[in-house]
Amino acid sequence: METGPRYDTISLVEIDRTRLNAIPDRLHPVILVVDDEAVIADTLAVILRKQNYSVLVAYDAESAFDLVSVIPPELLISDVVMPGMSGVELAIKVKNSVPDCQVLLFSGQSTSLNLLADARAAGHDFVLLDKPIHPKDLLAQITSLGLGVEIAAEAC
Repeated sequence: METGPRYDTISLVEIDRTRLNAIPDRLHPVILVVDDEAVIADTLAVILRKQNYSVLVAYDAESAFDLVSVIPPELLISDVVMPGMSGVELAIKVKNSVPDCQVLLFSGQSTSLNLLADARAAGHDFVLLDKPIHPKDLLAQITSLGLGVEIAAEAC
């Protein structure tokens, strides 16, 4: 039996970045949501899409950074504590790669404060939201960053 995909594939680095960024859609800011708990990441994506945001989802920091190299987001929303690279480490890499990208970190674990303190000592100041966060509070925080969009009719 044959293994592997039955169709042609290309890696993310081979995608023509100029075509992806040729027509920026300023009406729908791109938000990258990262959480190793898929249900949380997917739920946030649904909430944000209903508010007319363009949403990318990743379930680990490494995959998220691969997406950033192809489609630079206006906002990164990431869990802090994840296997492998932490959300704080991801945020630093994203800010180095896309300086205008804003960052919201969220966590339900007290160990996040230590990671955030280390980042602040290194000159990185990120907003940390507590899990769970109510969708209205998250949307208000996003709007306060200047990334508000026209609310979808079905969400009213």
